Amino acid sequence: MSSIQTSSSRSLSARPAITASLEARTGLDDEVLRELVHAFYGKIRNDSVLGPIFAARIDDWPPHLERMTAFWSSVALMTGRYHGAPVPKHVGLPIDWGHFERWLTLFRETAKEICTPAGAAHVIERAERIARSLNFAVEDARGTGIPNLA
Repeated sequence: MSSIQTSSSRSLSARPAITASLEARTGLDDEVLRELVHAFYGKIRNDSVLGPIFAARIDDWPPHLERMTAFWSSVALMTGRYHGAPVPKHVGLPIDWGHFERWLTLFRETAKEICTPAGAAHVIERAERIARSLNFAVEDARGTGIPNLA
């Protein structure tokens, strides 16, 4: 077996242990993440700023919510359930840092309502990193090369 295959096999076999450790440390699991995603996107859909942006692009919510649950399972618990590319989905949207700030405000609020304190801190830290990365990608795609963080 090559070193690449051995390394790959080790990382695949380590994933359940990593996930279990994260679950134990944060109190997060797929059920909690599903509740978080559904509550969060319920707020998004009713939000005067973000709701219209999502409504213009998503007309079948159940598959989107399942995809987002898989995304957060991968991001928060390292499960590897999500297989997608978020950046292309966001590039070209009529959004700027203000939209990401609103998204983060709703996400932080919902995470604190749904998750344990350790779980909320865990997903909020990741959400903040994701928002910065996506904002940078959106701004970079517009050709400015300078993220709009103001």
